[in-house]
Amino acid sequence: MRAFHSTWTGPFLKSQKGDFYVEDFELLTTVLSALKWQELNGDIKMITDPIGAAYYRDLGLEHLWNLGIEERLTDIDPHLNPKVFWAAGKIYALAEEEAPCVMMDTDFIVWNKVEEELRKHSIAVIHKEELQPNVYPAKESLHMASDYEAFSRWNWEVRPCNTAFMYIGDEDFKQFYVNESKAFMRAAQGDDPLTYMVFAEQRLLAMCAEEKQIELFAFAEVGELFNEHQQCFTHIWGHKRYLRNHPERRIAFCKRCMKRIKKDYPDFYPVLQQIEVLKVYDES
Repeated sequence: MRAFHSTWTGPFLKSQKGDFYVEDFELLTTVLSALKWQELNGDIKMITDPIGAAYYRDLGLEHLWNLGIEERLTDIDPHLNPKVFWAAGKIYALAEEEAPCVMMDTDFIVWNKVEEELRKHSIAVIHKEELQPNVYPAKESLHMASDYEAFSRWNWEVRPCNTAFMYIGDEDFKQFYVNESKAFMRAAQGDDPLTYMVFAEQRLLAMCAEEKQIELFAFAEVGELFNEHQQCFTHIWGHKRYLRNHPERRIAFCKRCMKRIKKDYPDFYPVLQQIEVLKVYDES
């Protein structure tokens, strides 16, 4: 099964000064995510822009993804605010990937074989989300261009989907979803950096599937993912702030990742030993 990671540097460069970089803990999950996917489930590539491509190549990670690094995020609508639509790069990357394919975040790791299960479904995600009003507000709270009329078509009761890991098997549906997401982002006039992006990416996926009457498969309920017996997926999205605020736990996490990479992928490990921000966690 073909998968892709994506990195759009626009949001970083819009909000921070200095050169683009990825934090140490997410570099390590990126490595584990890519290598574990290749081991168990198939091919993977990185889709990024020229700045992102240069960054990964300068680190020596150009061979991490067996399908390589593709500089394709060069045509994102310049009118989009990267602070609001910080994950728009994923949608633009998906637009040019032919289904069936998997879109996977760099902070997401799949530890088991899932290809057989994926091929049973038209759409699959890691889990569905609850309609929390502070995250997924009523349509009246979303400020849109006056000529945007799509809201009336959708079921506002359908549960959104977490798209840190998403499989789409049907090319027609993929293109429909991508087009609806892009249209929403172009028409949006609000500046909330959470509600607009998760609508364009996660709520719209479920709404589009509902409109096309396509069943949407979820691997688990969100609570099940934090069960100690769950060993198929790791997603550190909610854990990143904790790692930033607790240096000792950050060090422990990075050392644990380094040990796992050394154990599972000893041939790749020397690459990490040459990366300045990672070699401090090497306990060889």
